[in-house]
Amino acid sequence: MRVRSVFVSDVHLGTADCQAGYLLHFLQTVRCERLYLVGDIVDLEALAKRVYWPPSHSAVLEQILQMRRDGVNVTYIPGNHDAALRNLCGQSIGGIPVRLSVIHEAADGRRYHVSHGDEFDHEQVGKQWLLRLGNAAHGLLCWLNRNLNRLRRRVKLPYLPLAILTKSRIGKAMHYIRQYEQRVALHAREAQVDGHICGHIHFGAIREMDGVAYLNDGDWVEHCTGLVEHVDGRMELLHWSEQCHSLAALARRMPQRHPTLADALGALGQAAQLVGVSEAEPA
Repeated sequence: MRVRSVFVSDVHLGTADCQAGYLLHFLQTVRCERLYLVGDIVDLEALAKRVYWPPSHSAVLEQILQMRRDGVNVTYIPGNHDAALRNLCGQSIGGIPVRLSVIHEAADGRRYHVSHGDEFDHEQVGKQWLLRLGNAAHGLLCWLNRNLNRLRRRVKLPYLPLAILTKSRIGKAMHYIRQYEQRVALHAREAQVDGHICGHIHFGAIREMDGVAYLNDGDWVEHCTGLVEHVDGRMELLHWSEQCHSLAALARRMPQRHPTLADALGALGQAAQLVGVSEAEPA
């Protein structure tokens, strides 16, 4: 599959819940010019507590490095779980530049601000007890998701993102997500860009919000989603597991047609004909 740009985030390499196999297949399948790693690629927080690093996680990193060697423009934007790498912003890791955020210009001329998105997560700022409670609940959900899909694989059933079914049915979770989306969209309007691309909340989406585009590339822990830009600038959110399909899309911006000399002469001719008809009519 040939596309112009790929955006992935919230991979959480170094944790048991990372769906590294699906991500590896996705990266091996797409052919792109640009790859944006939009934060929480390696979960340094989890690795500091417990070392977990199976061969599939090394294979993902090797594939990313191979893509860079093949000429793909790779950019690493650290998130909150790999925040230590923010100290390296302006430098490179293995030839991959590290940036706090970037502006991506799409093929159709639209400009997107790209960042991990934790800077918009006001719900947890200064509330450590809420952060711990949320992490515990998320950990339980990931455990259920991991074990449910282990059983589904044994009986030859496709991957089922349990989290998206759960979040979409909990009112408080959806309220938090909608508030988050509004803050991101507000920032895009204030920054005078056409949209914002982020991750962080593990809930992929593409929305038009009051004249700007909100694009969240999702995650590779629960939902296995990535955002791609097609060669014409169209944006699409893909789910990638045994069954790969499109979840949402943002149509490309149609170029504005500027009037040509022929258009101007044609309009003048029509005006002259109308004047002639008016003058010919009896008073």
